[in-house]
Amino acid sequence: MSHPSAAPEPSKFAFSVTHRSVLAIAVPMTLAYLSTPLLGLVDMAVIGRLGDAALLGGIAIGGIIFDLVFTTFNFLRSGTTGLTAQAFGAGNEREVRATLLRAIVIALLSGLAVIIAQLPLKEFGLWFMGGSPDVQSATRRYFDVRVYSAPFLLANYAMLGWFIGLGRAGTGLLLQLVLNGLNIILSLWFVVGLGWSVEGVAFATVLSEISATIFGLVLIFAATRNGSWPGAAIVFDRRLLSHMMAINRDIMIRSFTLLYAFAFFMARSADQGDIVLAANALLEKFVMVAAFFLDGLATAAEQLAGRAVGAKYRPAFDRTLKLTALWSYALAGLLALLFWTIGPLMIDFMTTSPEVRQTAATFLVWAVITPLFGVLAFQMDGVFIGATWSATMRNMMLLSLGLYLAAYYALFPYLGNHGLWLALLLFFSVRGFTLLAVCQRRAAETFNEG
Repeated sequence: MSHPSAAPEPSKFAFSVTHRSVLAIAVPMTLAYLSTPLLGLVDMAVIGRLGDAALLGGIAIGGIIFDLVFTTFNFLRSGTTGLTAQAFGAGNEREVRATLLRAIVIALLSGLAVIIAQLPLKEFGLWFMGGSPDVQSATRRYFDVRVYSAPFLLANYAMLGWFIGLGRAGTGLLLQLVLNGLNIILSLWFVVGLGWSVEGVAFATVLSEISATIFGLVLIFAATRNGSWPGAAIVFDRRLLSHMMAINRDIMIRSFTLLYAFAFFMARSADQGDIVLAANALLEKFVMVAAFFLDGLATAAEQLAGRAVGAKYRPAFDRTLKLTALWSYALAGLLALLFWTIGPLMIDFMTTSPEVRQTAATFLVWAVITPLFGVLAFQMDGVFIGATWSATMRNMMLLSLGLYLAAYYALFPYLGNHGLWLALLLFFSVRGFTLLAVCQRRAAETFNEG
């Protein structure tokens, strides 16, 4: 897919990709992303201390429903990153700012649409996810409060994506630390201090998203003191807006497919009873920790690959592939070792239920090896998002989902919950290797090499 602006001379915007430039983005963004699953761990822990598996299940299912809703709009983060990085690589400051304004407008309108449609979204989510009456009751209480965070959460997606696209990982880290740090503090206060149960966790999220939106706008104004903002005619230029929407559509389908895979996993966990649901919910947090940890390097791949495409400079693109792969596999191995070492302690920390602890320990091995099976998918996602090869990424995701579902129905009757976990690992592996298989062909097309 060609960039909408005029292509610069290859040598004009050439730049070097080094270990330092990769880590300068990856390290702060890893810390930023780690704060999100840390928040999930704290939420599960504060509710888990109440000793009620149904409340744990309610938080887990409520979180999945909101993931299905909000991560469908993840294009507001990743799409904004890719387009901003390409505009930055091409030296197009006007388009850098216009990309942010387009993304924020889409975010606010999408957030309002979520609030308006909250009743059917909630009922469909509960129908799809299932769970016992007690779990569904807890989910409803959580949903009815948290839904009002939607416009602010999506605006934060857009602002974070913009800062990442500019390579300002430190600013992105600051924004995420304010968001998730405040959320953790408020969750502890509302649940442990005030005894608000699942409503306290949800209300903490709403207040944190509002605060982070205000803080993000302050950071944007501080970063753009010099220069002027483009007018409405440029921001809503039909050609550029259509280009952005096409990318966003494909990323939305990809994101929805990914969240459907996780929702399917939790729904099939719920079919096995509250104890298995709670155990898989705890272990799923390990998977999320791995994903967000590895996403720091995927984010480096997004920014550097996108910048290389904008600059039309193939050597920087190839170097990005090599270095982000090297660091990603090294970190995946360290994560697997960490999970194996401290996994039992983390399970005991997150719940006091003996049955949930025993069940989670039985299936811990799957959470341990997930980083090794998922690392290539995370890295390739970053490259394809930065290069805005969104249609190809969408197609490979749909193929992987089909094989995942087929594997589950073939394996579960014989292996039970082990079969469910094995199918999930197959889903990760297929995504990574299919994207790798087409990467060089797409690069040759993008850099006009035949």
